[in-house]
Amino acid sequence: MATFERITIKKNERALLLRNGDFERVLHSGSHWLIAATDALQVERFSLNQARFQHELVDYLLTQEPEVVAAEFTAVQLAEHEVGLRSDNGVLVEILPPATRALYWKGLVHTQIDTIDVQAAPQLPDDLLKRITNPQLRSQAVQNLGGVLQVQVPEGHVGLLRIDGQVQPLLPAGNYGFWRYGRHIEVALVDLRLQTQEVSGQEIMTRDKVSLRLNLQANYRFSDVLAAHAQLQKPADYLYRELQFALRAAVGTRSLDELLADKTSIDQAVMAHMAAKLPGFGMQLESVGVKDIVLPGEMKTILTQVVQAEKQAEANLIRRREETAATRSLLNTAKVMENNPVALRMKELETLERVAERIDKISVFGGLDQVLNGLVQIRQP
Repeated sequence: MATFERITIKKNERALLLRNGDFERVLHSGSHWLIAATDALQVERFSLNQARFQHELVDYLLTQEPEVVAAEFTAVQLAEHEVGLRSDNGVLVEILPPATRALYWKGLVHTQIDTIDVQAAPQLPDDLLKRITNPQLRSQAVQNLGGVLQVQVPEGHVGLLRIDGQVQPLLPAGNYGFWRYGRHIEVALVDLRLQTQEVSGQEIMTRDKVSLRLNLQANYRFSDVLAAHAQLQKPADYLYRELQFALRAAVGTRSLDELLADKTSIDQAVMAHMAAKLPGFGMQLESVGVKDIVLPGEMKTILTQVVQAEKQAEANLIRRREETAATRSLLNTAKVMENNPVALRMKELETLERVAERIDKISVFGGLDQVLNGLVQIRQP
């Protein structure tokens, strides 16, 4: 005996009618009378607000029901070297990976699929990159961006691009995007500006067996990025090691006194060493200098004592020179006074003036001549 069932589909819905588990047809919005008879009927509803049709019948419909697919869905069947750009109502919302098979409901959302061959060109076109990265063009982020490598090369840098291990032309400053599908892509940023390499805490023994701790600073830049990275896995590490070797060679062949007397000799020796090592490796050393020379504690004490002794000896020498000069001046003055009574008299008056400055009260008997004569008599034998 036949049974009837009334089904109502909303305007924003579609439904699949399954009879005994098999697909029969798509039900549109409105009321539908279904005749069951002895069959088992099943109705599955789908909201058109969710454009993608997620169901186990996708492959069946694509292969066995082309007319249904053409009437109800926007179909996607991508090859292994293709990606799909899905746009809903003209707005890019998703990147579909290669070999995607999917159906999208027609109705409320106008879905458009644009196909791109990623095997032909690994780099994204500029207009597509802007659509993906510019937040002003969309209200939400594009889905499935894991298949896109986005790179921003800042000013003063270049991008070292490798595709499947092969070095490509350098990327100047700007924004770039590359398809990851089917290939391995790496981009390393290289700074073209002047850079600093520190070589700190180097324990080195001088020629006269004194252990020193030195800190060196070098300024360098890349002159040829491709040459540097083609020959060296890590150019900065290579530069650090060569600076170490150059510093040890410069210090180990000099005594402590030579180093303390002329620290620039270390800089010159390091520069000469690096000038012979860097050509051909795409790096250029601009300047190098020793920042600090740290002596052991006991050596500091010894050097302090040596300096103090040297300064004391210099002070004694200067003092003896001054005493000798003063004695010679007195001797010359005495020779002048010996043959010149007037000069002797003036010296006596000068001496009396100095004595008077220090005496509060002087009583003179017999007049000033008597005082002067008395002084003369005292000084004369």
